[in-house]
Amino acid sequence: MTERKTILGFSCGVAAGALWGFALLAPALIRPFTPLQLACARFTFYGLLAALLILPHWKKTFSHIGRQEWLGLLALSLLGNIVYYVLFGMGVQMAGSAMPTLIVGFLPVTVTIIGSLEHGAVPLRKLIPSILLSVGGMGCIAYHAYTLAQNAPHHSDALRLATGLLCAIGALLSWSAYAIKNARWLNHLTHTSEHEWNLLTGLVTGILALCLIPVGFLWNGPLPQEGWSWFLTVSLSAALLASIIGNAFWNKMSRLLPLTMVGQMILFETLFALIYAFIHEHRLPAFSEILAILLVGSSVITCMHAHRKPVESVAEGHG
Repeated sequence: MTERKTILGFSCGVAAGALWGFALLAPALIRPFTPLQLACARFTFYGLLAALLILPHWKKTFSHIGRQEWLGLLALSLLGNIVYYVLFGMGVQMAGSAMPTLIVGFLPVTVTIIGSLEHGAVPLRKLIPSILLSVGGMGCIAYHAYTLAQNAPHHSDALRLATGLLCAIGALLSWSAYAIKNARWLNHLTHTSEHEWNLLTGLVTGILALCLIPVGFLWNGPLPQEGWSWFLTVSLSAALLASIIGNAFWNKMSRLLPLTMVGQMILFETLFALIYAFIHEHRLPAFSEILAILLVGSSVITCMHAHRKPVESVAEGHG
């Protein structure tokens, strides 16, 4: 791998993280609309944009997609988009932006730990320092949540924070499952590019979002009377910036960097989302949040170091 390709791949990873970070902040921007309503609108726009981009070469793209591939796309759309984003949005609206963002920031570590169980992967013993650092970071987040709950004026506020924490953990597990399954599908596919697979995922996600619109907007209590233009603007921006352009940068990076480094680039999504969250909430991070950021970053760097030697062989295998 040349230094130029590494720098370009790194830059694409930073760009993807900056755009994806906005999507993590979006649930905090659309109150009084619900996370489910945001997911419906954002992913409907994502599906429409994907359909427009796939239309010029739809025959070639669809010719290699069979029943198993469609079922795989359905599962990926649920895990990586609908379920993940609804849970994450609920976590943001219940516990603020920073805590769920930090929890989702453990994604590179969870994916790596699960990946270590596969044949030829880095032994789990080499990942112990990374795991311990991630556990320390999670402990800081839990302590911060406990402190907020103790200082909450009402029991309902403490329960709300705890529910938000659980939603964020659920979002982490959902996206981890998506990342593993999606990587396996991309390794399995021979006639479909990563860009086409992303557009197909967007197409299926858009169909699912359309099916959820009655639940999100008609059976979810009275609709907000104001703020519709802002809500649709945020939803469309998240679809275009994060799902279309952000994914394009991510796919470009995936072709330039070895597979074992790709997952670690998600750290930039977490860092940018935290910066956006602190700006939006007009505050500086608390000490426990700073410590959690340092521990999360250290866990990812340690994880990358554990993968340094295998990276060369994996890079050769993936061209």
